[in-house]
Amino acid sequence: MQTTAVPTNHSQLEFQASSRLQNIVDNAVQSALKQFAPLNLQANELAITLVDLRDPTKPERASYRGGERIYPASVIKMFYLVAAHQWMEEGKLPDTAELRRALRDMIVDSYNEATGYVVDVLTGTTSGPELAPAEFDAWFEKRDAVNRYFCSLGYQNINANRKTWCEGPYGREKQLADQPPPNNRNWLTTEATARVFAEIVTGRAVTPKRSRQMLELHQRQPFAADGNSQSREYTGAVLPAGAKLWSKAGWTSEVRHDAAYVELPTSERFILVTFTVGHSKEKEIIPAIARAVLAGLTATMESKTENLRAGGHGTRTDRR
Repeated sequence: MQTTAVPTNHSQLEFQASSRLQNIVDNAVQSALKQFAPLNLQANELAITLVDLRDPTKPERASYRGGERIYPASVIKMFYLVAAHQWMEEGKLPDTAELRRALRDMIVDSYNEATGYVVDVLTGTTSGPELAPAEFDAWFEKRDAVNRYFCSLGYQNINANRKTWCEGPYGREKQLADQPPPNNRNWLTTEATARVFAEIVTGRAVTPKRSRQMLELHQRQPFAADGNSQSREYTGAVLPAGAKLWSKAGWTSEVRHDAAYVELPTSERFILVTFTVGHSKEKEIIPAIARAVLAGLTATMESKTENLRAGGHGTRTDRR
């Protein structure tokens, strides 16, 4: 197998564990399990990662089942977006109007056809008829390029080498789907997803300029009457007035996920990644978890403010 050197432009974020955030996540999980007990929501059907980005140089993180490998649906498209910008930065992929159109449609509208095109140009592979074993091995080696890139950055428990589908794969794509685990499906964890989003938000994904371009594609309009489902459902369904949202949702008959970066009118800046399995038609689970997280963050901020005032620091301003 080919190896990939760590890109010289990469600057990895280091996350600090936070008991404050862990309490918020744990409370959100228990609240959801209680609220959705009539739907038989189980503890192993949720995965959550919460990242506090008020200080982008020292992000804090907490998770519930954050390292569990889960089929990501369209959330995988974030990883293909980052890889495409890395390839363009290195000159391995021409920065064309057609590629930019596909990247936009892949993230903004979550088009699977656009994603298939991006995967093709990233890996130099195409879908088509079945291949003989030796030909398939050579094809697979090329198709696995995105995995090698993220592996070089230290990502674990992920698989990013398959297109996203509506009806399903055929031919050589079906051969890929029939490979034994762990490479028979795309996989992500909520921690890996939160990391890639945090690196985009903080300007560490490829370059600051490219990070801004990637983040711009994720911007949503949760309060617009004509906002799409990624804006008005999922995490965006419960945001307070004045909040800003950047996100990427994923939905199939099996899973329902959301990766969201939120800026509140107050000082809170956070990433919340929520994966749910086995309840894809239930639209209220992710908003309920987001609501509990928002309440927890607000309560801890109010408590911090009261403590500062009690200590005689009421005029201090948090400038992070």
